Amino acid sequence: MRPADPELAARQLQRLAEAGVPGVPAPRLLAVLGASSALGDHLIAYPEDISALDGPVPVLGDLKRDYRRSLLRIAADDLVGAADTEATMRALAGLADRTLSAALPPGATDATETEPPETQLPPAVTAAAVLLADAPVLDPRFATPPAPALVTPAFQLAVIAMGKCGANELNYVSDVDVIFVAEGDLTAATAAAADLMTRCGTAAWPVDAGLRPEGRSGPLVRSLASHAAYYRKWAHTWEFQALLKARHAAGDPALGREWLDDVTPLVWRAGDRPNIVEDVRAMRRRVEAHNRAGEREIKLGPGGLRDIEFTVQLLQLVHGRADESLRSAGTLPALRALTAGGYVGRADGEILERAYLFLRTVEHRLQLQRLRRTHTVPSDAHGLRWLAGSLDCTVEAFDVEWRRHAREVRRLHEKLLYRPLLEAVAKVPTEGLRLTAKAAGDRLGILGFADPAGALRHIESLTGGVTRTAAIQKTLLPVLLAEWADAPSPDQGLLAYRQVSEKLGSTPWYLRLLRDEGPVALRLARLLGLSRYVTDLLARDPEALRLLADDRELVPSTPEMLRRGLEAAVARHTSAESAVLAIRAQRRRELLRIACADMLGKLDPAAVGRALSDVTDAVLDATVRVAGPPGRFAIIGMGRLGGAEQSFGSDVDVLFVCDDGEEQQGMWVAEQVRKLLGAPSADPPLIIDAGLRPEGRQGPLVRSLTAYRQYYAKWAQVWEVQALLRARPVAGDPGLGAEFVALADKVRYPAQGLTPAQVTEIRRIKARVDGERLPRGADPATHVKLGRGGLADIEWTVQLLQLLHGVRGTSTLAALAALDLDAGDEEALREAWLLASRVRDALMLIRGKPGDQLPRHGVELAGIVRVLGRSGDPQEFVEEYLRTARHARAVVERLFYQ
Repeated sequence: MRPADPELAARQLQRLAEAGVPGVPAPRLLAVLGASSALGDHLIAYPEDISALDGPVPVLGDLKRDYRRSLLRIAADDLVGAADTEATMRALAGLADRTLSAALPPGATDATETEPPETQLPPAVTAAAVLLADAPVLDPRFATPPAPALVTPAFQLAVIAMGKCGANELNYVSDVDVIFVAEGDLTAATAAAADLMTRCGTAAWPVDAGLRPEGRSGPLVRSLASHAAYYRKWAHTWEFQALLKARHAAGDPALGREWLDDVTPLVWRAGDRPNIVEDVRAMRRRVEAHNRAGEREIKLGPGGLRDIEFTVQLLQLVHGRADESLRSAGTLPALRALTAGGYVGRADGEILERAYLFLRTVEHRLQLQRLRRTHTVPSDAHGLRWLAGSLDCTVEAFDVEWRRHAREVRRLHEKLLYRPLLEAVAKVPTEGLRLTAKAAGDRLGILGFADPAGALRHIESLTGGVTRTAAIQKTLLPVLLAEWADAPSPDQGLLAYRQVSEKLGSTPWYLRLLRDEGPVALRLARLLGLSRYVTDLLARDPEALRLLADDRELVPSTPEMLRRGLEAAVARHTSAESAVLAIRAQRRRELLRIACADMLGKLDPAAVGRALSDVTDAVLDATVRVAGPPGRFAIIGMGRLGGAEQSFGSDVDVLFVCDDGEEQQGMWVAEQVRKLLGAPSADPPLIIDAGLRPEGRQGPLVRSLTAYRQYYAKWAQVWEVQALLRARPVAGDPGLGAEFVALADKVRYPAQGLTPAQVTEIRRIKARVDGERLPRGADPATHVKLGRGGLADIEWTVQLLQLLHGVRGTSTLAALAALDLDAGDEEALREAWLLASRVRDALMLIRGKPGDQLPRHGVELAGIVRVLGRSGDPQEFVEEYLRTARHARAVVERLFYQ
């Protein structure tokens, strides 16, 4: 292997030769000399230590020199590839353990027996023997017990490794974070701990006890009881986060084990703290704010080591409460466990692991050069060449790989640390995360499931087995169950989720989307728990679930986008039947988009009506173009479609118009449009109602423009004139549609206004509607369409005033605004119309079928309240509706019947 810096290696070889070291240099020596001027200086000062590079390391009794000799061996293995980065980190942590043990004063490790005087070794020799002992560690949390103490101690002292040392992921030059715990004479134990810190600081590295309770303001050494009291009463979230990496490193092993057994359960209980996720995120932001080295800082900079470590630790704290496989001190073992358990995607886990190993390797090389603590990539050409050489690559290749890792780490850090699902999991109590049969059964009853046994069968079906899919479902379901607990019918939400999961369970992106992509899981839970309409649409088109991943996907498509999309869908088909099936599938996707946006609070009520009307316009127009032979044919929207105020359950009121002499052809087109859009299929039908045409259902389905003109001039009744107020062209030939509108304007906006007889007739028809069309048994106070202060009241009032004053506008709200009413009257009518429209839509979304009766109690009322984004007692909403409708009715009686 080529040395990282051949010139440096050559210079140091020359210095060794001058010091009298003969022979041809070995590869391990060249690697060390070319990578580290500091270790080269050590070898020049102590040429005999070259033997430590690949042979036995004799005990010398000098703590500092013995530390450097062990470091030489680790560095040589690292640089020639005999040990990978992970093994190197473990070796450095093991060396730290042995150094801490060697620095303990004789007798501080608690032995019940003492060696006979004649067998005792000098203290320095004992320390070196401990330092260089390489006996295997049976329990990864505990180092090998040191040699027997010389005297019976007055105290027992254990050293707990924290940070990277505790994680067995130490780098070459670092503070070693520790916590001291003692029993017996705490004054003597404190003196021993202070002495250890001094000896280690002189020989190897600073020992930092700043992670102890109360930090640098607290006592250096505490007893077991003192630690326990502190962590139970006063510890902050960041302290429990730090304790994730705690392990016994030196001193009394029994005391260390007892301390860990006492503290470790507290770490996992800390995950139940209400603000744990935000606490960790806030700590990460503070760390970032103190990074002064910028992007070249591989530890604290964007996409650096801390991004990975904080991400892994937060996931551990949240998910490790119920999953003991995640309770690893090391970043890499924990990351692998998170990946294996399905908490992190395989690809994401692999990216983070590769990045972590790369960044730690870079860190090792940077620190080896001069044995100085640094995490900053050099910016000068020489420094970059040296670093790239130490990694056996070019400067260009290093730069590309480093920046790629930084980008990917930062992306995944933000994705995993800030995903809403994490907050949702953190809010679920620990017992709710354990989906054992008994625990789940008990919790289901508490959450309000009407059939806990049936719900448990659904859960068992979703989580059964040891597959990765089952593992991810075990992560998701506790959160979803908690979300459904707030739904009027939790059982409905779970059943719908199982149905969707069974359709998509084998699709690789499905569970990954729920786990990783923003708010998808929580949004899906809300939608399935509340809406049969959305559930039905999703069951027909499960892949539309992707819409929930991005707010931009929930923005309704513009008319131009709809037109282009439908044109593209039609172009792929050769028959009218298959083309219209594609049109209806596109409509289904758009209906789902609008329904989801509405239920998730992304649209106001007026925007919902416009969006639904835009979809209907585009579908009708595309179907006319598929079904009709050449010729002028147009569809005129009436009613709520004409006003661009459609609801989810609206039929489509239309008139069909054609050119003179083309009635037969126009009839064929109209029938084809009705048949193709209303035919049974997997998609919702579009029911077309032409009942508002001249002569009603007794008249011809299609008329020419001339026939319409003649009819309206001679025979039109006042209700037909009133219906034309909302007429607008929606599909077919735009020129013909414009000509119809010009004709309609002369009828619906008469210069002389209405005659007294016509006003009386409108009032008579309205009274008849009130008396005859309200369904039997309906509550007139809460029927949102025909009840008092409902939609019909408001729309008839606005239309009468339009006819009286010649106010133009097909939209109810636009016309209301143009009428120049008293501000209080306008507000009362507007609020009542919007609220009634929202309730009507909510009923359709909840039931999956149209409805106009606001229930006064029960599950559906609770569902309406949630769909509308309200909180509190549902009865309060009923009172609000009644109050709003009463105010509107008072205005209607004054304006309509004056």
